[in-house]
Order: sequence, then C-alpha cells, then structure tokens
Amino acid sequence: MLTRRDALQRLSAGFGAIGLAGMMHSRADAAVPQHLTQRAKRVIFLFMNGGPSHVDTFDPKPALARYQGTQPTGKLYKVPNTSGFMPSPFKFRRCGQSGIEVSESLPHIGRIIDDCCVIRSMHTDVPNHEPALLMMNTGNIQPVRPSLGSWVQYGLGSENENLPGFVVLRPTPNIVVGPALWSNSFLPAEHQATSVITADMAVDKLVANVRNPALTLPQQRRQLDFIQRLNRLHAERRGHDSTLEAQIKTMETAFRMQSAAADTFDIAKEPPSIRAMYGDTPFGRSCLLARRLAEAGVRFTSVFYTSDNNQPWDTHANHNQRHPELCADSDRATAALISDLKQRGLLDDTLVVWTGEFGRTPYSQDNKNADPAKRGRDHHHTAFSTMLAGGGVRGGLAYGTSDELGMNAEQDKVHVHDLHATILHLLGINHEKLTYRYAGRDFRLTDVYGEVVKGILA
Repeated sequence: MLTRRDALQRLSAGFGAIGLAGMMHSRADAAVPQHLTQRAKRVIFLFMNGGPSHVDTFDPKPALARYQGTQPTGKLYKVPNTSGFMPSPFKFRRCGQSGIEVSESLPHIGRIIDDCCVIRSMHTDVPNHEPALLMMNTGNIQPVRPSLGSWVQYGLGSENENLPGFVVLRPTPNIVVGPALWSNSFLPAEHQATSVITADMAVDKLVANVRNPALTLPQQRRQLDFIQRLNRLHAERRGHDSTLEAQIKTMETAFRMQSAAADTFDIAKEPPSIRAMYGDTPFGRSCLLARRLAEAGVRFTSVFYTSDNNQPWDTHANHNQRHPELCADSDRATAALISDLKQRGLLDDTLVVWTGEFGRTPYSQDNKNADPAKRGRDHHHTAFSTMLAGGGVRGGLAYGTSDELGMNAEQDKVHVHDLHATILHLLGINHEKLTYRYAGRDFRLTDVYGEVVKGILA
C-alpha cells in the first residue's frame, strides 16, 4: 500500500498531463486542423424566420413603380392570385459614408450600415418554409442533417467549458420545423444545441433545474465524481460509444453551469441604459443575451425572431402594415447588438448574420379585386438579401445584385451553400475538409457545393 506522500511523489508528473487533457478535450474531436486565418471566433445568427421582403429592406427597386400592376412573366411566375408588381411604399435613403441604400423601415441599421455588408444576390432552392428553413440552418432541404451551429462546434470545439458551445434562443416553442433546425443529427451528441425559451428571462426559467434544491456544490461534486467513475467504466465496456461520452461531458457541463449560467444568462445585471438600447421585447432581450453569451465564449448562438404576438415575417396579407411593425423590433435590437459588440471590442472577432430563409415576391399575392391596403407578398426564393457584420467581413459594402424588379439574383450570385462556406472560412475552417464519416461516406455542411464569397472578405 502506498502512503499519500508516496502516491503524490510517483504520480505528480501526471497531473500536468491531466490538466492538458482537460484543456484539449474541447478540441479533441475537431474535424480538421485550421489551415486558414481565423477572423471570427464565434457567430451570432439572427434568423428572421418567415422571410423578410428584400425589396422593402435592403434592395431598392424603383422600376417596380413603372411596372406596377403588370403581370410577372415566365413559367415560375404565372400565378392566378396576383394584381401584378407591387412597388415598395417605403423610401430608401443612402446611409453612412458608404452610401448604401437602406429602407426607411430600418433606420437604426441604416445608422450603422458602414459596419455591415449586405448581400443582395442571395438565392436558395425551394420557396416553401420547411425545406428553405432546413437549407439555411442545415445546408439540406430534408431533415435531419447536422445544423450549422453543430458543424461549427464540431470543427472548433468550445471556448468555455462551463457553458454550452451552441445555444439557440427562441421566444416560443412554436418555431416552424423546430428542433431539426438545430439538431446535431449524426455528429456526436455533445454538439447538440442547448435550446432556451426566452419568453420568461428569469434564469431558473431560461435554464430548467439549473440549481439543485437540496445539495450544496461540494456535495454535488462528490456525487457527480462517483457517478462519472461508474459512467467511465460503463463507457469502456462499450468501446467508448460517442453517445455515452457526450452524456458524460453533458453532466459535467450541467454541473459547471450552475454558477456560470446564473451569471451569464441574467440580463438583469445589465445597466438600464443597455437594456433600453436593445428594447424590451422578446427579440431585443434575446439579442442582449446573445451578446452576453458571446462575451462568455459561447461559440455559436442562434436567435430566432418572432414579434411580440408571436408573428413571423410571413406577410401573405397586410404586408405594408405588418412589415414596418416587424422591422421596428428587429431593426432596433440588431443595430444595438452590432453597436454594443463594437463598443466592447468584440465585433472584430464575432460574426453577426441577419437573414431569413428566403425573400418575398416583388408582386402582390392578392388579386386585382382585393383591397390594395390588404395585399401581401408571397414566398420568393430566387432573390433575397442577407446582412453580415464583423468577424472579417467588409463593412459598408453592398455585394451582388438582383435584376431590376428583384425577381432573380443576377450579378455575383450567392447560394446558401456559398454563405455557409464563407462563414466557415471566416472561422478558419476549410468547408471542403470539415467532414464526418457516417453511413459509409463523408458528409459536410456544404455537401458537394459551395464557394467562399471572397468579395465580401475584409
């Protein structure tokens, strides 16, 4: 039998290795070494689910006024329920030193547009919500593939072992498609997102059971150490199954979150002036929490938008009334997030993405006999706009164009696969090498597609 002194003398050389193993654990399963310059360390993905209208936000189309009432042509656009092209009622003005034209419905973003890059030539594959939502969030129109956030965490690991590396903030459980949009799918289970309902911002409501009602932290630590030893024995007998390994790590993260989450998730610790800057709305509070998560080292945060009355950007009717209402909330909180990150020195290495799954038709959805004030815009996938800021993206840039009516992406087209390839590139990852072998073949986020959009890189 060894005395404690003997054991310490013989084993002390291994303590450093144990510490190193813990430090390296978060990157132990990184898919590929980084061969690229890493410009962004983390991503905040602001998702305007439902599809904002590009011709009413970032892509001015004065020609629509000349063609008002004219029927769209082409096989895809012979639709029976349209009164023809419908110009935007919102004025566009040149903003910032860059002079990028932004709709008056986005005044706050207009004021910080020099920090932003607007892609006006986005396009995707399908004009239906479910497949388009899946494409933007997972790179595939069918469920279930690993989400963008899961791929990022798989490739880079976590910056903070006390918090999840991938967090989804949603104000309601009623998001179209739902968990498939943030699934880890066949990637190891530890890369599954932690989904948080932000309707109630009290910490114990945001993260259920974050505090143990009976045991102190030292008591929990002893209990967890015992359970984890049993878990390790269990895993060793089963060939270190990835699901078991993920569960072991999840239990450890859950224990550490008791102190870290109680601090990071508590936006009440922010000064009243900062909370007011973001706005006291579900999206505003979520954007403020996203900034706190980024500051704490969370690798990827998705923020899903719905309005105060749980309405998405799906303006099939009353478009001209509902669009500015939706913009008011998103515009204020988005601009506050970008400005706040910049003021704190975080914008340079935090990539902010603002996008929907597609745009909306430049023509109306209602027939010519409908009340013009109640006309809406339908889904539109062949041209829409996406905005990015920080993380190695050129600010004050409008990239690509759609045609004069906003019907089709025309110059410097950017597919969703290209956007994903560019996000990974900014994170220092070659999208063609970020792979995971499953069911006999190597999968990747961009499948066999995708080109880095070099024209938007700083």
